[in-house]
Amino acid sequence: MRRSLACAGLTALACLAWLVAPAAAHELRPAIATVSFDAPGELRLELTLNLEALVAGIGAGHEDTSQSANAADYDRLRALAPADLQATFERFSPQLLDGIELTLDGNRADLQIRAVDIPETGDTDLARISTIRLTAGVPASAETLVWRFEPSFGDSVIRLAKGGAADGAPDITYAVFLSAGVSEEVSIQDIRPQSVWSVFSNYLVVGFEHIVPKGLDHILFVVGLFLLSPRLKPLLWQVTSFTLAHSITLALAMAGIVQAPPSIVEPLIAASIVYVAVENMMTDRLQTWRPVVVFCFGLLHGLGFAGVLTEIGLQPAHFISGLVAFNLGVELGQLTVLAACFLFVGLWFRSKPWYRARISIPGSAAIALTGFYWFVTRTIW
Repeated sequence: MRRSLACAGLTALACLAWLVAPAAAHELRPAIATVSFDAPGELRLELTLNLEALVAGIGAGHEDTSQSANAADYDRLRALAPADLQATFERFSPQLLDGIELTLDGNRADLQIRAVDIPETGDTDLARISTIRLTAGVPASAETLVWRFEPSFGDSVIRLAKGGAADGAPDITYAVFLSAGVSEEVSIQDIRPQSVWSVFSNYLVVGFEHIVPKGLDHILFVVGLFLLSPRLKPLLWQVTSFTLAHSITLALAMAGIVQAPPSIVEPLIAASIVYVAVENMMTDRLQTWRPVVVFCFGLLHGLGFAGVLTEIGLQPAHFISGLVAFNLGVELGQLTVLAACFLFVGLWFRSKPWYRARISIPGSAAIALTGFYWFVTRTIW
């Protein structure tokens, strides 16, 4: 019975590897809405998002564009030149204006689209992020703001900015990730910053969700660590090394000390998945160099985590609490993955003489193939 369960588990893992392979190239990012009050009596809303996914109707209920029934329409839009995509968006814009809402003291602001910035057509396997600039009038007496983003459009982040920093970047005083579509009521008098607890709880959720369910590449890396030897001591060495490393680069990247483009980081993360899985197939014990190698790969994964956190932004006043909360959320996500591995595999099969032949090696092979596919698509396509 248990051997049948093991075979079923391996089949599920192989299917997972096949199904998630395209996800890395089509991952959906939240729309980032940044509101500023630079001019008297006027607010400015800068909305950065995947315009093609929005127009194609891909958002809620999908982790990546390939899962949607409208995936073919999305792919067609991805190939359009900026002028053609803008013409398509102009027909869609009334629907967008109906689906986004800023209310000031309970009254809906009259948002007007002023400009749309669409990058040139590039790698159609990677999301093209466009910027929509809107304005609206603001009564001098306005005290509160509520943001609503149509749930069918997908997730969003609402940020309030106060002026601009010396380098031209917005001075973010408030930032919240929303999966439900509607924000809390926010004070705009002097754009008062969030409380420490509000920042901490929000970034904790963002960090967790970046692993479960959205971080398929990070999930497979952690599963690869587990498969070598599903026992506490070997896992402790590897996970401690990985955690320390990605915490370092995440902090350095968010502080602006270390930077690396996704075009380099993402293929190397895929390569790290391949390495761990292949080593699992070549040895049945934790080699002395493995924690060192995992540490190096952890540095790469930390840069990957920094990508999503950079999009949302960290308030200077809560930089440490936001960073710690996001990192803690990532760790809770990774621990959830390991707990699931123990519950469904380790608890039942780790002491079986056939564990390596029937679970560790085939499972690692499936992970290696998935990682290799990601490496190729992130490097060449």
